[in-house]
Amino acid sequence: MSVHRRTFLQGTAVATGAALLPAAPAHAADPVTLTAEGITVVGQSDGGVLVRDGSGADRVLISHFMIKDSVLGQQRTFGGAPARITLPDGRPALRITYTMGSGAPGVTVSGVFDVTARTLRMRWEVGGSATLTPTGFMVARTLVQPSVPESYEALTVWERDARGGIPYEIDAGGVYAASWGETSGFFCLDATNPSYTNATWIHAPGTSTGADIAVTEAAFVLGELRPRAAGTIAAGRPLGVEVWTDQPFNLYEAAGESMLLRAQVVNGGAASRPVTLTWWARDFAGAVLGSGTETRELAAGASWDAAFPLTAPGQGIVFTEVAVASGTDRALARTNLAVLPDFAYRAGTESMFGIANYPWLLKPGREEVLGLLRKLGVKWVRIAYEGAPGIDIDTLDAAGIAHNVELSSIPLGGTAEQIAAWADTNVAKAVAARARYFEVANEVNQPWMSGRGADVYVRDGLKQVTDRLATAGPTMKVMNAGLGGMDYVWLENFRAAGGWDLIDALAVHPGRGNFTPDFAPDPADWTQGSAGTYWNFLGAVRKAKAVIAEYGGDKELWLTEAYAPTRPNAWWSDTYRHAAENVLLTLVLAKAEGVRGVNWYQLHDSTVLHPQEADPANAEYHYGLMHRDTAPKPSLLAYATAARVLDGAVYVRPLVFADADVKGLLFTTPDGPVSVLWSRADGYVLNADHGEDAWYASPEPWTDTWTSRTEVVAHSAAVDGTVRELNCIGQERTLTAAGGKVTLTLDGAPRVYYGLAANPDWK
Repeated sequence: MSVHRRTFLQGTAVATGAALLPAAPAHAADPVTLTAEGITVVGQSDGGVLVRDGSGADRVLISHFMIKDSVLGQQRTFGGAPARITLPDGRPALRITYTMGSGAPGVTVSGVFDVTARTLRMRWEVGGSATLTPTGFMVARTLVQPSVPESYEALTVWERDARGGIPYEIDAGGVYAASWGETSGFFCLDATNPSYTNATWIHAPGTSTGADIAVTEAAFVLGELRPRAAGTIAAGRPLGVEVWTDQPFNLYEAAGESMLLRAQVVNGGAASRPVTLTWWARDFAGAVLGSGTETRELAAGASWDAAFPLTAPGQGIVFTEVAVASGTDRALARTNLAVLPDFAYRAGTESMFGIANYPWLLKPGREEVLGLLRKLGVKWVRIAYEGAPGIDIDTLDAAGIAHNVELSSIPLGGTAEQIAAWADTNVAKAVAARARYFEVANEVNQPWMSGRGADVYVRDGLKQVTDRLATAGPTMKVMNAGLGGMDYVWLENFRAAGGWDLIDALAVHPGRGNFTPDFAPDPADWTQGSAGTYWNFLGAVRKAKAVIAEYGGDKELWLTEAYAPTRPNAWWSDTYRHAAENVLLTLVLAKAEGVRGVNWYQLHDSTVLHPQEADPANAEYHYGLMHRDTAPKPSLLAYATAARVLDGAVYVRPLVFADADVKGLLFTTPDGPVSVLWSRADGYVLNADHGEDAWYASPEPWTDTWTSRTEVVAHSAAVDGTVRELNCIGQERTLTAAGGKVTLTLDGAPRVYYGLAANPDWK
């Protein structure tokens, strides 16, 4: 998310409650200058801190500090006095004693600034108030004629669990980056929220260190660096490495293309030392596509740019890792590259394929994200309206992508005025958005299966919406608040309150734990809790269909959130490989069950409030088809494979073989009959060997964990011909039929077959 900045600091206070400017001191202090390799810092007589690069060019002015206090509100500094001091390690430093206004009696603010090679370290201490709110602290800065507008990027670091499993990213703060030609500058913080940052003020939250004291620390790093290299230096980590490609989403078009994996290594230590880099690239089967090792002497604070050429395979994915080591210090980074050719989809909005969480993170840009949605076959976006983050409704319309709205925060049980205001505002928003469907709130059926609140929801939310829509006269359809799980207890109370007759479509979020998507226990046997069988996919869909048939009204069935979560090293979630298999099977089952729309939750790992920050403990953070860095998971290719296989498809019937563990579904498509087959010889429970706690050593994504292989003889379309087999990510192989039969080897992963007979299970 790019945040544009103005070049010059606004001269007036922008804080609410800012005090009157105090009288200027009679004698200003003399400037104080600090220097180190590639950087000069000048503590100016007015309390500003000017940063110059190695050429002596002015780059940034750090002028004010703003506190937040639960009693005093926001209060900023008005100048200050610089002084040279000596740090405990003997190095010189700059102290600024700031002047506060009359609105902050007794509050003191001071800053200490010191420099090392190309780096300014900053520490502000605020004292004198027992009601400080350090989370709201801010720092004012002015960029001096940058060539590229300032932008924000969240920082992460890859870690390995000592118990095993796969590596994962953790949050490492964020940077505000700007450039001046070949020189870049990075304002680095351990924590910051870019939505609170503006053209003048950077959000720089502090930490309480006493009853009335709080401290904010930050660093400003100069150099020809990537953001993570700057973050490594700022944090004082010994080593850092970042990997990327120059291709949006690391997606390539065809086999044989040149793919270039890039890496930047940085020595974050205080001394020069040898650094060894090791890299590898593997395909979906685990075959090594490239690897190497190189050692270089790297000066303190220096970076090393490397590039590793690869050749694109056919449709598929390439897993990569770059690791660096020096002595006992280690760092690593991973990303995925993938090949996904274009496809001419024939289905329009009769398609069921959608995205649930609107594609709000427009990285690298709107057109690239729109192109990705087209490539994936996305025909529906769950949430789009004027002012919402993401792609605007006019662009979606022009691209042939239908869009709905889901609007929440109904003041259930509130006053008549509050309820009316909510309904007036949100119905107007939905109408202005030209929404096809209005999903009235989200997962209000909590606690699950308690039945609570259905009547209040109908009274204060749903009926308010439908009454206004009837008056407004738009043609949009209405959905209930998407159910968290197939909560038939709540739904019965919903019907009793009159809600069933007010909706056109039933919205459900089936959920799923460590069960395959075709696990369908009897609803009477569903267990509750965070690991209960209530969270199953096919059983939920079938129960929803049964309720629609019982209650009547020919309602559509929408799965407005569906997912295959990939939280690493957690048994309740899918492994990356199982997730791809389950994405394909989920969508195939939805098509077979007559689901009208499936909105996949979500496009990429992230959260709306903290875009691209790593949040490994948050299960919903891991629901994306792509990783945090927008590189594809195998799940992305599986979604595209399902959209292509099912484009224009019509479900025919289940396939039944002599072996009861063999499962299958038959479709007709514009390209002929399509069979989807798999085996449940290994059962319906995933990661079944897990322990008592939540942790589980996830296997690498190229590791196939199915142990049973089942041979099945199927009838082929041609007596002596070929059969095409696609795996979950669309990789193809050719099988040879003889005498009208072909032998298939099945396991727990669904596979797609073209070239089988219209009755492949004929006895």
